[in-house]
Amino acid sequence: MPAEDAPGERADKAGAAERNGRAVEGDVERDVVARVLGQWREVLPDLDTEPIGVVGRLTRCAALLRQASDAPLVREGFSRPEFDILSALRREDRELTPGRLARETYASGTAVTKRVRTLEERGLIERRADARDRRVAHLSLTASGRELVDRIMPEQVAYERSLLAGLGEEQRDGLARMLGELLRLLEGREQAGAGARH
Repeated sequence: MPAEDAPGERADKAGAAERNGRAVEGDVERDVVARVLGQWREVLPDLDTEPIGVVGRLTRCAALLRQASDAPLVREGFSRPEFDILSALRREDRELTPGRLARETYASGTAVTKRVRTLEERGLIERRADARDRRVAHLSLTASGRELVDRIMPEQVAYERSLLAGLGEEQRDGLARMLGELLRLLEGREQAGAGARH
């Protein structure tokens, strides 16, 4: 049987693992959410923390993906929300109103207005006022915007594929399927809430 680490050595090992976003239990490496769950079990042993195992990991993964500084779109000087605006206009391949863009990108109208203004200043988006209602804007990609999306998208997809390279094909398919089920559940809940407010 291996000798047990002294308390100071255990703390050093745990600290090193936590600094890497992971925790270690015995010889098994755990992710940081597993450590959080263990802490809650210590302070509130009767609390069922199972949802944290899912929601906490989704939140952590989303944060790490947003922070990825080596993504092609980040190297080009775009945030993910800005690129989502460009991508929505490209795949729809027609003019969209700011309200439609907000729905397509799951963003608030205020956030979309700010991002559109930035992309307009960069010459990637242009707007056309509605002939009947000058308050309504129709947005589309400029030639430069279309060229940029067509150039970056293959690089971005390849980059995202590399992020998932540690998972097998069946794991990726299963994960995509489960996330799809969760997304439909959450979207249905949101729509039901919106209907109740009107």
